[in-house]
Amino acid sequence: MYFSRSIESGIAHSIKNFPVTAVIGPRQCGKSTMVKHMMEKFSREILYLDLERPSDLQKLENAEWFLSTQKNKLICIDEIQRRPDLFPLIRSLVDEWNRAGCFLILGSASRDLLMQSSESLAGRIIYKQLTPFLWSELKKNAIEEYFIRGGFPRSVLASDLEISFEWRNSFVSTFLERDLLQWSNFTPATMRRLWQMLAHVNGQTVNYSHLGNSLDVSNQTVKNYIDLLKSTYMVDVIPPHATNLGKRLVKSPKVYISDSGIATALLGVRSFEELSAHPTFGAIWESIVLANMRGNFPDAEIFYYRTSGGAEIDFVMKSRKHIIAIECKASYSPTLTKGNYVAIEDIKPAHTFIVTPSTESWQMKKNIDVVSLEKLIKELAKT
Repeated sequence: MYFSRSIESGIAHSIKNFPVTAVIGPRQCGKSTMVKHMMEKFSREILYLDLERPSDLQKLENAEWFLSTQKNKLICIDEIQRRPDLFPLIRSLVDEWNRAGCFLILGSASRDLLMQSSESLAGRIIYKQLTPFLWSELKKNAIEEYFIRGGFPRSVLASDLEISFEWRNSFVSTFLERDLLQWSNFTPATMRRLWQMLAHVNGQTVNYSHLGNSLDVSNQTVKNYIDLLKSTYMVDVIPPHATNLGKRLVKSPKVYISDSGIATALLGVRSFEELSAHPTFGAIWESIVLANMRGNFPDAEIFYYRTSGGAEIDFVMKSRKHIIAIECKASYSPTLTKGNYVAIEDIKPAHTFIVTPSTESWQMKKNIDVVSLEKLIKELAKT
């Protein structure tokens, strides 16, 4: 079974107009499957190299010679982060060939992490980020399933919850014990403990000292580990929204586990019933809303707002010229707190949305609407 992804048209457009298109995103989010599906519709000849295959790596022992012989093809290189030394060669070849659609590269790391040890492809490359399944891409799944399974394809498509849970546990172990080994200066056991601790404080402002003391490592080590998890799309870090009001703002970033299914696996939670009674239930709903905002609006700036006096809004989204406030309530009967109203007064957003797991939407007050996740994305697209 194949689920169409919302960024497919954007990728096809990029291939037609830029020398290099990069599809980046977490491991196992469906990049290879999507690209192979898209390739079936391409009219031109394609060379596909998977750098996790020894036979394909062998072809690149003399990469300059081999790739130079493939000039008229669309060259697709999967798991490019395993050979960052290819970037200078790619730059040289696209400058020589001087056409669109030379390379399609896939990577399981952020653009900054991919490019840190190679020459820039600025002006030659377009980045497209694929996330685990967005809610809009899953047509028949129940929201309760989305809470517990998350969006990774093998978790979503598993025949039952137990197999889904086993896959997510295996993903965590494989990611720590194999995938992260290409990045230096980390210990798998310490990273696992940190990841689990972050799952328990999901959506809270990060306290580097507390985490460092608990792990018996320095604050800087904690920051480096979180940066690595962020660069490999396992966590999302949200900075505070700054204003000129002179109020005492909370300045530490908030950290979310990027996928709700990975969060529930790290917590050892196996069912929605168990999750709904868990202290992190509301924070996991926040992480679901955040992941769908990121996936649908990759260029938007997203912050949170909190003051020492208790004013708070989960997310402040800057898109074009508008500021939108988003408050997440894991309830079918949401209410706003005094702190929420104070925050809205401080921020003065063009509109405020209260997002619930319900399928219904209604107006609470002027410029304040209660919306479903699907309705939120549609409304944000209008701003």
